[in-house]
Parts: sequence; C-alpha cells; structure tokens
Amino acid sequence: MREFLLALAVVATVQVRAQAQTIHSPNRQLALQFALSPAGEPTYQLRYGSKPVVLPSRLAVLLQDQPGFDQGFTVAKVDSSQHDDTWTPVWGEVKRVRNHYRELAVTLQQAAAQNRQLVLRFRLFDDGLGFRYEFPEQGSLKYFTVSDEHTEFNLPANHKAFWIPGDYDSNEYAYSTTRLSAVNTTPIAPIQERAAPQRVQTPLMLKSDDGLYVNIHEAALVNYPAMMLNVNPQTFSLRSQLVPGATGAKAYLQAPEHTPWRTIVVADNAPAILASKLILNLNEPSKIADPGWIQPQKFVGVWWEMHVNKASWNYSDASNLKLATTDWAHLRPNGRHGANTANVKRYIDFAAKNGLQSVLVEGWNVGWEDWAGNWKEEVFDFVTPYPDFDVDELQRYAAARHVKLIMHHETSGSVTNYERRMDAAYRFMKAHGYDAAKTGYVGRIIPRGEHHDGQWMVNHYVHVADEMARNRLMVDMHESVRPTGLHRTYPNWLANEAARGNEFNAWSSGNPPEHETILPFTRLMGGPMDYTPGIFQIKLEGWNPGANQGRQVHTTLAKQLALYVTMYSPLQMAADLPEAYEQHPDAFQFIKDVAVDWDDTRILAAEPGDYLTIARKAKGKDEWYLGAITDEQARQQPVRLDFLTPGIRYVATIYADGKGADWEKNPTAYQIRRVLVDSKAKLMLQLAAGGGAAISFQKATPEQLKQLKN
Repeated sequence: MREFLLALAVVATVQVRAQAQTIHSPNRQLALQFALSPAGEPTYQLRYGSKPVVLPSRLAVLLQDQPGFDQGFTVAKVDSSQHDDTWTPVWGEVKRVRNHYRELAVTLQQAAAQNRQLVLRFRLFDDGLGFRYEFPEQGSLKYFTVSDEHTEFNLPANHKAFWIPGDYDSNEYAYSTTRLSAVNTTPIAPIQERAAPQRVQTPLMLKSDDGLYVNIHEAALVNYPAMMLNVNPQTFSLRSQLVPGATGAKAYLQAPEHTPWRTIVVADNAPAILASKLILNLNEPSKIADPGWIQPQKFVGVWWEMHVNKASWNYSDASNLKLATTDWAHLRPNGRHGANTANVKRYIDFAAKNGLQSVLVEGWNVGWEDWAGNWKEEVFDFVTPYPDFDVDELQRYAAARHVKLIMHHETSGSVTNYERRMDAAYRFMKAHGYDAAKTGYVGRIIPRGEHHDGQWMVNHYVHVADEMARNRLMVDMHESVRPTGLHRTYPNWLANEAARGNEFNAWSSGNPPEHETILPFTRLMGGPMDYTPGIFQIKLEGWNPGANQGRQVHTTLAKQLALYVTMYSPLQMAADLPEAYEQHPDAFQFIKDVAVDWDDTRILAAEPGDYLTIARKAKGKDEWYLGAITDEQARQQPVRLDFLTPGIRYVATIYADGKGADWEKNPTAYQIRRVLVDSKAKLMLQLAAGGGAAISFQKATPEQLKQLKN
C-alpha cells in the first residue's frame, strides 16, 4: 500500500507540474498558455491567432545567498478573472481609456525551499500581455536581494528590430534598424563599456516577416531597476538584463513585493501599436485626489540659445569654484550669460504676446562654472540666483503678464545633494510663483556606483514626482530612466526626455530624418517626451557661423510643426529663439493654435522608420489637428477626413513643404493654404524628403464659408 501511495504521489506531482493553463484575450485573438517544465520551471507562450508571438519561454528571478525562484515548482493554486472598466485620465491622448482584460494568477510552491511561494500574474488584453512576479509575505521570505531576473522572450523568427544600446546611464542614441541576428552595439559611438554588444534597451520594436508588430517594454517601474534585453543572435531569444546597483546586486526587496509588469504589445498593423493603452492600464490610478492645478501647457525658454552658442549657462568663465565659499557677486561676468533679467523679460513678453503659458529659464542659479565632468558632490543649491537674475522682479513682471516661469533644477548627477536640498528648493519655488520644474541628471550619479536606470535612481525619480505632487508642483525630467506609464499614477509628472531629443541637432551629428518616425514606436510607448520641437532656423550657422559650421536640424520646417501632433506630450516647447518665430509669423500660427491635451486620437497611417500620420481632437473643442511626417524618402500621403464631425464644414489650414523642399538642401521652403472640408473629403499631402505637414481643422464661420467658396 505504501509503495502504491508513493507512486500515486509521483504521478500527481508530474501531472500538476505539467498542467497547462490557457486564457484568451476578450476578443479571443490572443492566447496565453502557462505551464511548468518537467524540472518545475515556469514557462509561458503567446499566440496571435495562428501565429506564434513568443515561443515557450522560462520565467525566473534569482536571489542572492538563497535558492532562486527558477525551478522545482508545483502549482498550488490557479485563479482566473476578467475585468472591464473605463477611466478618465487627468490629461492624455484620449478622453477616456477602456481597461479590459482577462487575468490568470498562478501561485507556485517550492517544496525544496521551505514551501516558499511565488505568484505569476498575467493580464491579457486585446492588444497584448502584461505579466509580473509577486512575492507574498511568508515566513520563509522577508528581506531578500535579487541577483538577476531571467525573463525570456523566445521569438519565432529573425525579426526586424528598431533598437538602441542597452546603456545603464543613457537613452540618448539614434536608432539602428537591423535583423535581430545583426544586433551589435560595438560600432556605435560614443558607447560606454557597460553596454554589451548584444544588449538593447526597451521599448524594443519588432516586425515579423508575416506581418506582426511586437513591442516589448515594461509598466509601472517602481522600486526595481530598469529592464534591458540581451539578444541571442543565433536563436532570436531575448532575456532580461536588470541594471545593477553600486554593489552589483539588482534589487533589495522586502515581501510582500512585486516586480514591474513585463509588457508585450501585439498587432497585425502598426497604427494599433501606437493606439495601445496597455502600459497605462497596468499602472495604478492617480494618487492626486484633486488634480485641478495640473495644467498641460506650451512654453518658450532661455535654452536653445545656449545650444547654438549664442549664450552660456554660466555667468562667468572662472573655474575651481566652491558653492559655499565663492563670492558670486564679485565674479567677472563673461557677457554671454543667457539667464539675465532683461533677456528673460524678452521671453516673457514673447510668451504673453503669443498666448504661451510659460517660460523656462536655464542657467539662472549659481554653480554652472565648474562641474561638468568633475563628479562633484555640491554644485548647486537650487535657491541662489546669479547676480544678473532678479528673482523678485521677474516674478512680478511675469505675473503682471499672466505668464508663469518654469524652474530648472540641474542636479549635475549629484542626487544626494539634490535630495538634501529638495525641501528648500520647493519652498523657494512656491514663494516665487513657480508651478513647474525641469530636472536634469547630466553626468555620473552620486552616490558613486549607482546608474541612472538602477533601483536607487528609479526610486529617486518617483520620490521627486511624489514630493512635487505634495507641493502641487509639476515636473519634467531629463536624463532620467525611460517612462513606463507612471504619469497615470503621478499626473503632475508631465514629461521626460530619456531619449535623443532635438537638441542633438545642435552639437552632434544630429538625428537622422527617420528618427521621429521611430520614437513613437519605441521611447513614447512608455509616456510623453519633451522632444523640444519647433525649430525654424534649420541651418544653425545663422546663429553663430564659426561655432555651428555645417550643423542643422535634419527636418524641414513643416515637419517641425507636424511634430507637435506626432510626438505626444502635454508639455510642448516652442524651442527656437523668439526672433526665429518673428521671421515666420504665418508658420508660427500653428504652434500658437495647436492643443496639448486631447479628447481623441486617430492613427491614420504608420510604419516604424518610414512615416506617421496622426489626427487629434482638442480637449473640449470641435477642433482637430493633424501631423504627417516621413523619413528621408519623399512620399505622398493620402488622408481621409472621416474623423471630422459629419455635417459640419471646417477650415483646413495646411502647413506643407514648399516647392523644392528638402531637409538638407532646402529645409525652410513651406506653403500655407486654406480649404473648406468636411468628413467626406480627402486630402493628398506631398511630403518632402525629411519633411512633413501640419493641419488645423476649425469650424468655418459664415464669413469663411463665403470667402473660401469664392
């Protein structure tokens, strides 16, 4: 009898281990299957109809100084459920978001590790999959250290990939487009030694030969390092690579805890990838009970003139300065300091005249003379202005013109210094009428050994967003980890940079014309980007011929307008100097008119690396704005206007590339025309090489109906 019972127990164990669980998405297009291997390893696979998206792939979290969550599991419990609700974002691309999924939660147990338990939670949407590891509170697991995570994405073929190196400290690279088998970061310069030859960043955009579009990223990155992906060029398998901390460990956790969601967005067409709200839906609801003070906005700023060598951030050219002992008032000014009172007033006047809400000022505070590359602890105190920046006078001047000033907090990578001074800095902002700050993390991180994308810094970014929310302040973070949808939870976190922005055109080889057609499929999948569009002086020699010889923005002027629609952000900068806009007031009208908050978004045409056309409906208005962009290839883009309200006639103001326009040879050629249209109309847009088109649709007045008919 005893032998029979033992045999029965063995058979039962094998059956439990082999037991597979399958769920389907609400529309049944996607199928997820979970199973245990014969060794008790958790595995999953994903299919889109009859097509494999992810082949059977293992899931594992390894721990330091104790057994990992990787094998020897049996299934202790299986729960399944479904969820369907609709929520309203504080701001966003659409007025309402549907959150519809089926969930599978599998509780696993390790007999060999004191019956320790792990929960794998899967949520399957019509547009993809999210899953995470959950560590319940239990006697055998309290404090623990993650040494690695081996989440696999075994792909069925050698897909085309749009990738940047998996650098632990920067996302500011131009994208490469290759097959997975050809991923190699070695030739890319500047490349840090940390970026291994086959390690890439997420979001990773993939396209299969049989017509599937697949995007791999993560959602709700909190208290955990960012996930990179190691590519196996022979098997086309991807495996997670977590950013290490200063000690080499990946994460220090205390149960109960969970990882971020690993996300796979899937569609058989490119527009559906961009329309996905899966990453947003996997984030927690807003923590801000009364968000009425959060204001999407457009702004100008003392910024681009430094990039084009017309001005400097630093007040003097002195060196070897110390924050606590330097007599800043007696430094000899260099005569090029941009953040002086008179110059800032000029920007305030321009913003007030043109209906722009805010002015960003960089270089206003002492410390810029001597920090770059020095890895210094105390560089800025965030409250002491240079002698030529009159804080009180500018507060009065801006308030009288109904313009707000945006604070700039460049931490110089000295994050411990910033955290010590945050309370004083935020009190200073509140006392002087600032509602928003742009933070920066240029340079190597202090505490030394930490990376921009490691657990320590991830927690810092969330801490900043939370503390600013407590002070009713908005934030735009630069040089931070790439976003993962946390703007749902912290809607005061308006934007991030976390990618190669427009500024790279000013002091490097620049961004290739395809760059802006790739970013929406990669970096912007996680959240809005402060890309700083709107450059009208395309050839930068016009600002400083000696310093800017041969440098230019790699788009046409019309494409710069289109970026306000295609590069989504509730915080949009008119990035050029006021005098550039004063030379083209007719084109600048689009920047003045275009909205930054939306009720609806339609992805009309898209192909990563090639082209993108998006139409958006302004919040609370019957106004639509359209942006169409292309890569280095000129192309015709047909547009159906069936998104317009039927029965209403609109004036379409079309800002298009002019005759002979070309991003390199003739970038500032543009034309503006106005036509009457309705929802039955069609347009054919002519996009120049590296070019684009922007259109505003506003309801026609009786006078316009008469005028345009004639």
